[in-house]
Amino acid sequence: MEQLPLRVHLRDWARFETFVAGPNVAAVEAVADTGPAAARVVWLWGRAGTGKTHLLQAACAADGVAGAATAYIDLRDTTEPERLEGCETLATVCLDSLEVVAADAGWNAALFRLHTLMQDLRGRLVVASRAAPASIAFRLADLRSRLLAADAWQLQELDDDEQVRALQLRAERRGLTLADDAALFLVRRLPRDMHSLCRVLDQLDQASLVAQRRLTVPFLRQALAAQADAARSPGE
Repeated sequence: MEQLPLRVHLRDWARFETFVAGPNVAAVEAVADTGPAAARVVWLWGRAGTGKTHLLQAACAADGVAGAATAYIDLRDTTEPERLEGCETLATVCLDSLEVVAADAGWNAALFRLHTLMQDLRGRLVVASRAAPASIAFRLADLRSRLLAADAWQLQELDDDEQVRALQLRAERRGLTLADDAALFLVRRLPRDMHSLCRVLDQLDQASLVAQRRLTVPFLRQALAAQADAARSPGE
């Protein structure tokens, strides 16, 4: 699998099969569809933690497994529009956090060029933002009008049962067993976005290794209390 030009390593768990779609089934299908009738430009948007980055990286991973060259680029991590040069030759280009470059003239020109060339070469462009597409003020009017013609999908948050399943899938990828009651304990006591839930799960994985204990409700309660105490007294 090839990701160009930034040498970004995709997260090994960011795959379509590990994404709990919940109310976002149609959006997942739109991103995963690479058939001849599929949309050439797809725009995902929604609050942090709704799965935008997961789906972008899953699209690159799936196309890469099929032998296609892809690129995932988080626009928060690069300041040079030249990073997009050459990407038009790739099968799939995924751009994360599109809103952070909307006011930059150089990025607008680079994005317009990329969009135009990818349409000519029949490549696929998948972008994501937190803000709704119509609310993003691009400097270049032609770029805005072209991107607003994309197949746009707002990602919705998962309910309790769906978040439990998402946490269990994440735990399975780490070689852990997370019972229903333990997963529900976390969902009901932590911030509800999946970024926060997965970050705490990763921390609890390390804590369980140190303590040589399973992720049971009593251990989770103890570990979370220890984390809270440490956060209240960082200098001790």
